[in-house]
Amino acid sequence: MSEELKELGAQVELKCPKAVSGYEITPQGELLVQVKLAHIADVVEVLKKGVVFRFSTLVDITAVDYPARADRFEVVYHFLSMYTNLRIRLKVHVAEDGMVPSITAVHPSANWFEREVFDMYGVLFSDHPDLRRILTDYGFRGYPLRKDFPTTGYTELRYDEVEKRVVYEPVNLVQEYRQFDFMSPWEGAEYILPGDDKAEAK
Repeated sequence: MSEELKELGAQVELKCPKAVSGYEITPQGELLVQVKLAHIADVVEVLKKGVVFRFSTLVDITAVDYPARADRFEVVYHFLSMYTNLRIRLKVHVAEDGMVPSITAVHPSANWFEREVFDMYGVLFSDHPDLRRILTDYGFRGYPLRKDFPTTGYTELRYDEVEKRVVYEPVNLVQEYRQFDFMSPWEGAEYILPGDDKAEAK
């Protein structure tokens, strides 16, 4: 299989020489192709319509956040060829204030995937027909899957019996927020877990 994937990677590089930065076979045995941001839609079209590729099924689009990088986000595309039974993963780098060309013109099913990446990470897609939140509420503030998003969020909602409606309020923790350490004795914890005293008594 790895030889088949290497050949596939070489074919992608041959067909899109200006668009592809390189490719590799991951430890999981999958083909990963690094694509230049401006050319992502072109590469996706070649993969879909090319006779040797025929990656007609868009499986998923997601992202990864690397706050310390200049190009903060990696947008990752997963495709499946029902004809060759092969999978391919494309990856593009984009800055926090950058835009990724939408692939909805090639794969209409990318519409909701791109909306989800926008909603969770704040990544913008140019030429998207309807780029708005899809999982969070319209008034939601922030992007939940970014590494700098607080685990408590910014607002909470509850049903108010007096007003007879759902109300939004700033997060108010009833106790001081604490970090819990769930280390086990095998990891060097210096405390006795419940039941350990019984073992010592034997």
